[in-house]
Amino acid sequence: MTNSNNRLDQIEALLAETAQLTRSNALAIQALTDDLVTFKLTVEQNIENARTEREELRQATIGIANLLASLDEDRPTLRKLNTIENKLDRLLQRENGDRA
Repeated sequence: MTNSNNRLDQIEALLAETAQLTRSNALAIQALTDDLVTFKLTVEQNIENARTEREELRQATIGIANLLASLDEDRPTLRKLNTIENKLDRLLQRENGDRA
């Protein structure tokens, strides 16, 4: 009978240990799940922020392009000045060619 009581005590101890490990694992799984949910929410927020910032950058780029285009219409820009400089260079080369 003592042998069977010892065996029963061992089984009960193993069962208690298994229950404790199960609870511990359940808590760890729940903590990991909570962390995963938090991470997913953070990623979704970052994606949305990136979309918003990309749209703001797009609008700023369009605004800069429009500003540069209006500068072309209002006053000489570097491109126009380069065109004038190239024409002057050609005229000077032609003039120097005629003298030679």
